[in-house]
Amino acid sequence: MSTIIAFGNPVYDEIITPAISTHGRVLSGCSTNGCLVLSGFHHHTMLIGNVGRDYYEQFVADAERYGMNHTMHISAATGGFRLVYDQRGDRTLDVLGDAGPIRSVPAICAEADAIIIGPILQETSTELIERIYAMSNAPLFLDPQGLLRRLTPGGRIEHEKHPEFARIAPLCTVIKANEVEARVITGINPREDASATVRELRSFGCAIAIVTLAESGSIIDDGQSQYVIPAYPTDARDPTGAGDTYMAGFIYAYLQDTHNLYAAGCTGSATASIWIEHTGPDAPMSIEEVMRRTNTLLRQRVG
Repeated sequence: MSTIIAFGNPVYDEIITPAISTHGRVLSGCSTNGCLVLSGFHHHTMLIGNVGRDYYEQFVADAERYGMNHTMHISAATGGFRLVYDQRGDRTLDVLGDAGPIRSVPAICAEADAIIIGPILQETSTELIERIYAMSNAPLFLDPQGLLRRLTPGGRIEHEKHPEFARIAPLCTVIKANEVEARVITGINPREDASATVRELRSFGCAIAIVTLAESGSIIDDGQSQYVIPAYPTDARDPTGAGDTYMAGFIYAYLQDTHNLYAAGCTGSATASIWIEHTGPDAPMSIEEVMRRTNTLLRQRVG
């Protein structure tokens, strides 16, 4: 059992897709979803973040139900978004709450086997990431989504490149970006040239770069090779958290074999495929089904 620490505020989101609509707000968040999956895979997880009093008791109950440890500080509000998806899968994000910056780096980070940095709205400062890096020898896995988000006066999220991304990237073992994030960081459209995009992402200084492309799979670059990972065919009812759970599956496999990035990518793809068939944290995620889907993808490569 590995110890995995994740930095990022939990959120309670309202989600509307062509297939589903949540009744009220449901637990989500980049680091939160990663911990939920990895806890289900029998790893020891701890989420570091902030939550408001309005959802604190619910969060504590949810965390206990899913076997997720946490160190939460009370903030003025609980983070959250209203996510509305169109038929193409494009979405708008309107902010329902912002829990503010994370300030503490617990001593347990020194004992971690992996650390996820997955902010949802600028809560992990460059200085915080540098403190985490200084405290731990564990590989850092960055999902940059929350670093690239800017809140407009109307409360809607827009994307822009983080001014200190080039300072953060070399501290990370793995950076995983979706196609929007990758385009914002690199200036290259991955739908037009995925290979150049992931190569440019890695050039910022991480050891391994990943760009996810929804139904078109993902691509991984470690500086020596590129690996084109297929998507597992599925009925995507709610794509919220797809990238978060891809990262969780990737970490699960990576910690077992740091050299087999193709298998790690396929495990990420398989994990995300289960998550998006459902909505919210109650997806029936089992390691047995993840490995069945992973093996299906691996056999495609052999064939």
